[in-house]
Amino acid sequence: MSRVRTVLAMRAREGCAERFEAEWRSAAEEIRTLDGCLHQDLVRDADDPRSYLIISDWADRETLDAFGRSEHRDRLLRIIRELRESAERHTYQVLHSVGGDPGEDR
Repeated sequence: MSRVRTVLAMRAREGCAERFEAEWRSAAEEIRTLDGCLHQDLVRDADDPRSYLIISDWADRETLDAFGRSEHRDRLLRIIRELRESAERHTYQVLHSVGGDPGEDR
């Protein structure tokens, strides 16, 4: 089994971006405690403040898919679905990762 990364492209409804971000943070706090969830990021398009990527790393595809089919997921993401106008998801197998220079200040 190998680590997987999901990338969800979402566009918030007009006037809902701030609430979308707050609701994502709330859901992410709970999701991060789940077995297999390794990391999550919410990033916003620098040129379109209503466009976001939700990037998450999972220990393996099976764990991710189990979460994706769960009632837990449906409950956590119900409000986010109401605040978005579109969404597209892709799942990738992580082949290699290269970190930054260990001596570099971040």
